[in-house]
Amino acid sequence: MKKIIINEFGEPAVLQYVEVDKPTIGDSEVLIQVKNFSINYADIKNRKGGKAKANFPMSLGLDLAGVVVEVGQSVTHIEVGDRVAAFAKDGAYAEYAVANGKLVFKLPEEVSFEQGAASLTVTFLSYILTNKLVDISKNAFVIVHAASGGVGTTLLQLLKIKGVENIIAVTSSESKFALLKGYGAKYTFTYDDFSQGALDVTNGEGVDIVFDSVAGDVTKQSLVCLKEYGTLLQFGNSSGEVATFTNLDVHASCRNIMGFSLGTTRKLRPEYIQSLSKEVFALIQQQQIKTHIEHVFDFDSIIEAHELMESRMHSGKILVAVEL
Repeated sequence: MKKIIINEFGEPAVLQYVEVDKPTIGDSEVLIQVKNFSINYADIKNRKGGKAKANFPMSLGLDLAGVVVEVGQSVTHIEVGDRVAAFAKDGAYAEYAVANGKLVFKLPEEVSFEQGAASLTVTFLSYILTNKLVDISKNAFVIVHAASGGVGTTLLQLLKIKGVENIIAVTSSESKFALLKGYGAKYTFTYDDFSQGALDVTNGEGVDIVFDSVAGDVTKQSLVCLKEYGTLLQFGNSSGEVATFTNLDVHASCRNIMGFSLGTTRKLRPEYIQSLSKEVFALIQQQQIKTHIEHVFDFDSIIEAHELMESRMHSGKILVAVEL
């Protein structure tokens, strides 16, 4: 089978196509013929060496959708022939991929392979952030950073479902403002002025909640406009920068800084992810949540897919289609 790997860290050109044997599975695993996989910013960081250790050859890719071709003996909720979405065990950039059975989910008939692959990471992550980690009142002022990306647009939709009225969407370009308004944002700012803008629209009081996947200076500026008893949820560092704060940022102001990683949770608590699957896929099936797909690349265009993701000139998800 064909698989995409890297043998060194670097630019998109380090991505290589290789022929390898079809993987074997353990008792608790599932083998899937991949139809679509998604490109996530974590893939860019892994390719560059920002997250992963130098254990080459290295596979990339978090999430996929496809058809089950083999099931381990201890997996009871999945059968051969099922249409599924899954988090890959050792990379999704391949014609066949293995997944932990607890991280394989049947796709409702109404959900396409494309939508399944596009929705998996962004919907599980956004659902946990908005429904499990923090209470959000309808009159809260909420900042969503990287709002035009896959996670950002999903967060906007989930906040809208919860009836939150004062959503502040932050993005890199004013050209994305109309898109964000369509997803439910009441206020839109670029990174140049979001902190002051948030203070202006809250009459100087600051916001209640910040969803921050950028880190670095964005986190610093977010603390400037986070009100007393407010919460900053930090779940990524797409900027590649480290955010720093001290006890002075939280003690007297009674503010909370909370961290969350879907990757860590998949690894250490896969049963928790599985327990949320009915709630998450109900939102997708009922089209309460729809993941915007920016572009679907052919399997042989992985370099172009990474270039688009890295350019930050896209809105929504980037997918790759796999045809055998």
